[in-house]
Amino acid sequence: MLLADMFKRWWVLQGKHALLCTGTDEHGMKIQQAAAKAQSDPKLFCDRGADTFKALASRLELTNDYFIRTTDQNHRDAVQFAWTLLEERGYIYTAKHEGWYSISDETFYPQSAVHLIVDPPTGRKMMVSMETGTEVNWQSETNYHFKLSEFREPLLKFYEENPQWVVPQARMDQVVKAVSEGLSDLSISRPAERLTWGIPVPNDDTQTIYVWLDALTNYITKAGFPWAPGQGSATGWPADVHVIGKDIIRFHCIYWPAFLMALDIPLPKNIVAHAHWTLSNKKMSKSTGNVVDPFFALDRFGIDVMRFYMAYDGGLAYDADYSNYTIIERYKKVLQGGLGNLTSRIVRGKGWDLGTIVEFCTSSSQNLSLGDLHSTQKSLLDALPTLVRKNIEEECNVRAAVQAIFDVVFKTNKYISDAQPWKLVDKPYRSSKSVEQPGKELAIIVYLAAETLRKAGILLQPFMPNKAALMLDMLGVDEQRRTFEWATEVDDTYGMSRVDLGEGVNGVLFPPLQSNS
Repeated sequence: MLLADMFKRWWVLQGKHALLCTGTDEHGMKIQQAAAKAQSDPKLFCDRGADTFKALASRLELTNDYFIRTTDQNHRDAVQFAWTLLEERGYIYTAKHEGWYSISDETFYPQSAVHLIVDPPTGRKMMVSMETGTEVNWQSETNYHFKLSEFREPLLKFYEENPQWVVPQARMDQVVKAVSEGLSDLSISRPAERLTWGIPVPNDDTQTIYVWLDALTNYITKAGFPWAPGQGSATGWPADVHVIGKDIIRFHCIYWPAFLMALDIPLPKNIVAHAHWTLSNKKMSKSTGNVVDPFFALDRFGIDVMRFYMAYDGGLAYDADYSNYTIIERYKKVLQGGLGNLTSRIVRGKGWDLGTIVEFCTSSSQNLSLGDLHSTQKSLLDALPTLVRKNIEEECNVRAAVQAIFDVVFKTNKYISDAQPWKLVDKPYRSSKSVEQPGKELAIIVYLAAETLRKAGILLQPFMPNKAALMLDMLGVDEQRRTFEWATEVDDTYGMSRVDLGEGVNGVLFPPLQSNS
């Protein structure tokens, strides 16, 4: 959810209209069994789960436009309409199906994709999926099938024409390899005698629609499906990006595009398949208690710190290990010692007035010749907006974008330390009380450092919106001049803080943590 929110906020920063849809997948055998175990009605069970995720989305200040639940009536109608279209077009037939079924993954696996293991805690022998490690059981049933095998060549052609459709590249390669090896037709229903918690097959109440055909359709439900031919783009389809976990790429990158091709609907433009967070280098699992309470983490560290940490350390290609120690270290060294320190150095200037310096350096009458040290700093600043945009829009890599911003912040702190502007101040001055102008060398150093903060503040808004807004307020940047465009333009109006800068630790961007353990 958080990664998708960052993508949405990025497009809004560009001045574009963007829609974010998140929600809960609520049907299937897994939910049916969990509700039964909890001695709860399935719908009430799902209501509690949805409320938890809504509360988390609100706590994270997500800007989602929709929170979809697959138990919603409009979604149910869309799924049954999609089924009817697939059936009318000859893509659905009835046949006996046998295979290894995983309730956890809600899918069948072929013999080649499972193996026998011994469960360490119990010593029990069991068959599990090689892909996910979840237990599978042999099942034989008559149900409906989708002609997935007919889409091998169309899918491969699409992948060839869109070689970076799935990010990162290793997972794109994984998808291409799987489809190249051949596709079997897909079982897309379950007998209602076994699975009652789901959407019934139209005109056949003895079968329940496969949970993944049901769940995947949510992406087009809130785009207004079913729509008139060619009208999808008016309601936001195709999506610019789907954000998923690496464990469900088969469903999103093989099954979903095949369903869309069969329905004659455009495919999403990109799929970001991120890696997972581990804890103590082990997979998080509620059953073993190896989990993190996100609400507790947010209460302890704050929204923006957690958003920053998830973006700065979160894995795209490789798993990342969650650690409170790392969060504290990142806070002290990157946020407090890096961005916070640079902000205080500039806005609480040692004998200079930022507004006067901005006015001096942006004046058309000034010809600021830059030495090597200053030229290097200016080159970093000029390149930053383009680099961050490339990281986000071409590579879909939030981690690279955020780290690029902080890399410039670190280098700017070094630039300030090397240039030592405080030694160039003869005496304090204030533009409101004196017409005295700063020396050119002093002005250039402070201005380039301030520009680092201004541009970083603008570019950090999708990732840590509250702290970015506070930093821009401390710099005195007008609220109308905080779009991406202004990260590439000269702003000659800032320099007078819009908030009280305080003294000591009061009023700093990143105050000391209450707990260091």
